Amino acid sequence: MEILSSYNLIIEVSVIIILSFLFNGIARKTNIPSVLMLIVLGVLLQFGINYFNAGSVNFLPILEILGIVGLIMIVLEAALELKLKREKLVPILKSLAIALIGLLGSAWVAALILYNFIPEMTMTSAWLYATPLSILSSAIIIPSVSGLSNSKKEFHVYESTFSDIMGIMMFYFLTGKLDPAESSGIIGFSGNLLLTVAISLIASYAIILIFQKIKSQVKLFLLIAVLLLLYAVGKKMHLSSLIIILIFGLVIANMKLFFKGQLSKFLQYEKAHHIYHELHTITAETAFVVRTFFFVVFGLTIVVSSLFNFDVALISCLILASIYVIRFVLLRVFLGKDIIPQLFIAPRGLITVLLFYAIPAEAQITTFEPGILLFVIIGTSLIMTAAMIYDKKRNNKAVKIANGRKVENVKFKAPSIDD
Repeated sequence: MEILSSYNLIIEVSVIIILSFLFNGIARKTNIPSVLMLIVLGVLLQFGINYFNAGSVNFLPILEILGIVGLIMIVLEAALELKLKREKLVPILKSLAIALIGLLGSAWVAALILYNFIPEMTMTSAWLYATPLSILSSAIIIPSVSGLSNSKKEFHVYESTFSDIMGIMMFYFLTGKLDPAESSGIIGFSGNLLLTVAISLIASYAIILIFQKIKSQVKLFLLIAVLLLLYAVGKKMHLSSLIIILIFGLVIANMKLFFKGQLSKFLQYEKAHHIYHELHTITAETAFVVRTFFFVVFGLTIVVSSLFNFDVALISCLILASIYVIRFVLLRVFLGKDIIPQLFIAPRGLITVLLFYAIPAEAQITTFEPGILLFVIIGTSLIMTAAMIYDKKRNNKAVKIANGRKVENVKFKAPSIDD
């Protein structure tokens, strides 16, 4: 039986997309992240392929391409949701501070754990392995927090987006330090960042002004192709390419803010807003499909037996404990006492896996068990699931109590003179 024949592949791809849609529905009702269900589906497919002896397939190149496209779509999707308003400045700055300090603190502690517990691990490699483990997954968080209050949901969107972007920049900064010829230090890194921001703003204005004049009905995939091209060219030029995607999303989502004064004369707002609306839809759809296949393919590549290794479990549990201790301190300082369920919404996911496979060969350590990666991803997702279920029950109980009090007040209302 040829599992990977053309028609079988069409059937398999279609079934996976349908199942992913159903998983999203289950996730909304149970708060179990659909990512976990997709990974389990990938593991089951791995067993199926082995059972039917379909032959070995190298899924890593597919995983890398899906990860890059998924990363771009997820950041763009998040950026399109961000509204830059004066009253949002404080929440944005708080989210930025929590994301940055949490990233650096978690990476530092995780690096120490890896350095001390894994043979042959150098501190440089430890930082490279620890960074992916310290980045929040916006791919999991953004769909999962839709049921929270607006302020909490907004916080998680900002925090996870900042964590994604800063985590990736930090990772590639560390990889640049491996090669003295390419490493330019903090000053060079800052200059690179400023250059990226300048190019991003120019490109964003140009794209909006050009695309609002295109009359063809098939321009959205052209726009996505342009963004993918800018990202890839930016990577070739050693720029922080994800900034290009983020800034474009922010500009088109906040056109009235960026097109002020004389610039407003060049903006055809109705046409540009129509592009924004359609881009928002197609980005969400594309991110859904790419995310689906990324985590299924990841499930196909993992070695489940590594989860039952004592050393893997010990190291992973120490990393998990450090994540939530650091997060507790940060949230108490910046947000106060109301930190449930925010404290436990810290899953790792797509970017963690993507960057893990991007660690340069010269920094790779053969004694590092990939099971640690899987353990942390599953652990943080399950902890988030439990917290979301608890928060939902708590809110339902509070609503029932409030409704009960209203009924009681009506039932035992004191009679008036007219009565």
